[in-house]
Amino acid sequence: MAQENKKRPIALITGASRSIGIGAAIALTLANAGWDVATTYWRPYDDSMPWESQPEDAEGILAGVRQLGSNAVSIEADLADVNVPAQVFDRVEAAMGPVMALVMSHCHSVDSSILTTSVESFDQHFAINARATWLLVREFGARYISGFGDGRIIAITSDHTVENLPYGASKGAMDRIVLAAAFEFKHLGITANVINPGATDTGWITEVHKQLIQEKTALGRVGTPQDCANLVRFLCSKEGGWVNGQLLYSDGGIA
Repeated sequence: MAQENKKRPIALITGASRSIGIGAAIALTLANAGWDVATTYWRPYDDSMPWESQPEDAEGILAGVRQLGSNAVSIEADLADVNVPAQVFDRVEAAMGPVMALVMSHCHSVDSSILTTSVESFDQHFAINARATWLLVREFGARYISGFGDGRIIAITSDHTVENLPYGASKGAMDRIVLAAAFEFKHLGITANVINPGATDTGWITEVHKQLIQEKTALGRVGTPQDCANLVRFLCSKEGGWVNGQLLYSDGGIA
């Protein structure tokens, strides 16, 4: 699809703050496929996690996208703020133009169980993983002006709920919001799909954990960010336009 348009289409990718993350891989892969790319990131979240985030990562992703010939913009955005999704679209449209593909790889994930999850943590997970997704999807649908059949909504999900209750539960809510868009936006010709990439090595997997995952996965390895990005690229292409309203497991056949 991108190669057929004289003007490069624009993709907005949330959660691209770490060079080894899924969002970064998606941004670079779509840029290489002919898309202009806008990204969001929120460094305070990464800084609170064991893997942290390097201050130069977001800028490095932006530079990498531009080296591939794409126009690019990167926006620091706290998606827990209900006003931010609209503000992100305002900034992307002002800097680049209307968005044709919305790819949501942002998340909030702090492990806790049914018994140990606090109300504050539960609400924060739903604010970022579910509510922000709804607000981003709503903005995209309300502003969409590209051709019928060209629009794309894609979200990255997880079914890890045991001992990770608020994360898994809020991701489940996110799934339903995105899949609803496949039908509610059918008059616009926007496809909407969710990808579950399984256990993906973005810096959080220990060697012990990696061994366990390899033993459970039919293909005998851990997923990489590029594995997920490859599927996003296909779904954003003209050839991927018939896939719609699906939750796709792209996880190497993990048991």
